[in-house]
Amino acid sequence: MKKNVEQLEFSQVMQLIAQKEILSFKEALIYLDVSQSFLYKLTSKKAIEFTKPNGGKIYFKKSDLDNWMLQVKTTSARALEESVFNHLNKNGNEKRTN
Repeated sequence: MKKNVEQLEFSQVMQLIAQKEILSFKEALIYLDVSQSFLYKLTSKKAIEFTKPNGGKIYFKKSDLDNWMLQVKTTSARALEESVFNHLNKNGNEKRTN
């Protein structure tokens, strides 16, 4: 029963976060699924954009959090193979025309 209540509360929190553009520090923790210390490290290193109105609480634009999460993209093996194949085909065609 307790798990069901926790899942329901978490679901409600996620729905609330999905509707917001600006997130509090606690909401950002949930949205990013990171620890408090990790998020503090990111802010102290200025590795992630945030606002601190009046020197108080920290807030984040959800779009900035999305950009941070997507900044280091790993290419799949299939995409790499296609890229190499296309590059080899392109270079092979250029050599034939020269």
